[in-house]
Amino acid sequence: MKTTIHIASIFAIACISAICCLVMLPEDIQSAATSGDVAQASYQTGQMDDGPVIQDSNIRLCQGFGHAPAQCGCQGVCNGSCNLSSAPNGYAPNGFAANGPAPRGMLGVDDSTPHRPGREPRFRQAGIVPFEQFGYGEWVGPYRAPSVDEYRLRVGDQVEFVYIRTREKSLNPYQLFVGDSIDISSAIDESLNQTELLIRSDGKTTFNLIGQVLCAGKTVDGLQRELNDRYGEFVREPNIVVQVRASDAPLNDIIDSVDARQGQGGQSRNALVSPDGTIQLPGIGSVPAIGLTLNEIGREVNARYRRRMGGIEVTPVLLQSAPSFVFVLGEVGQPGRFELNGPTTVLQALALAQGDNPGGNLRQIIVLRRDQNWRLTATKLDLAGAIYGKRPLPSDDIWLRSSDIVLVPRKPIQRLSEAVNLYLTNTLYSIFPQQGIAFNFDNFTTF
Repeated sequence: MKTTIHIASIFAIACISAICCLVMLPEDIQSAATSGDVAQASYQTGQMDDGPVIQDSNIRLCQGFGHAPAQCGCQGVCNGSCNLSSAPNGYAPNGFAANGPAPRGMLGVDDSTPHRPGREPRFRQAGIVPFEQFGYGEWVGPYRAPSVDEYRLRVGDQVEFVYIRTREKSLNPYQLFVGDSIDISSAIDESLNQTELLIRSDGKTTFNLIGQVLCAGKTVDGLQRELNDRYGEFVREPNIVVQVRASDAPLNDIIDSVDARQGQGGQSRNALVSPDGTIQLPGIGSVPAIGLTLNEIGREVNARYRRRMGGIEVTPVLLQSAPSFVFVLGEVGQPGRFELNGPTTVLQALALAQGDNPGGNLRQIIVLRRDQNWRLTATKLDLAGAIYGKRPLPSDDIWLRSSDIVLVPRKPIQRLSEAVNLYLTNTLYSIFPQQGIAFNFDNFTTF
């Protein structure tokens, strides 16, 4: 009789619970739950986020969920009223031409889930959310904003500087440099002709009849007038004409120093941001780089090259950023240093460290961080609910940055157990080991 009453009570409680669950669900979820497929319920609530719109003469596409092409009538941005039926030409509400099913809404929790102010939403407040944002089911995920608005160079970054000749017309007359080669000719007396005259390191060149003449730093017209005056002492109307055979010696030296066409190809130079925050480039030496964007370091390098010579432009390209690491220690499966290959949260760092140990205190996880002045700061996080599956959107799961230290301390009971083991088992019992005592259970009649 008692067994029959218990079974009837359990059945009645189960029926009441099922009815309460249906009553508490929103109307759109109830209809989906009644049909037995909550995952296929349509997502019709909430304001969609505005996203970047790609436009050209033939295409108008929108990135992200909730966007539609111009044909949908939503001006490229879906406000929640657009659906697949109102989008012509097979366009889905996400703004992409979809041959497959429309994006599915699923029972879940997101930032728009109604919840108490100052509190995190819970699973019991779940509603229909756009869990699958693309109808294609793309495993790479949706478009995301850049992790940083503007990347600034750090110590250890490797930057490639690509050198290009500008071929621009100079407004100033060309001045001869050391290393340039010139020819002189005379229409009156061919014996004055000389070819491939190299301007030496002292800036001078030796000419027939007149000897050494300073050429470096002079314009072609200025050198030509001087030679006509000097040769006029020996020849009447010499009519000397100066022609530059090989010019831009400093520029050629720079190009030759970065020319790698016999190796990897191209005209470039790799530079590493040194610990003092500078980079070294041929021709201009040390250049401050730390904290500058690629555009800023490009302007700085080009300005320094222009002060020395013209006709060159440098484009910086970030080849590889300096490695970033996070340190996880304490009650985790594998403490150590882990490289950050992208934005990483504390939960992700714990996953890299193979999770927490049974004695770890997940309610008091400590994150240590140093600021730009190397001052130490710390915060305490509670991720127990998230790891136990009770908090769907844990606000304590913060983003980590380079050199952060995540510490999972021991629980008080774990510390007590270790203290007992240390002082009793490893210390007291080792000093006073137990003596062999013969214990006869047959004679033990206390009970």
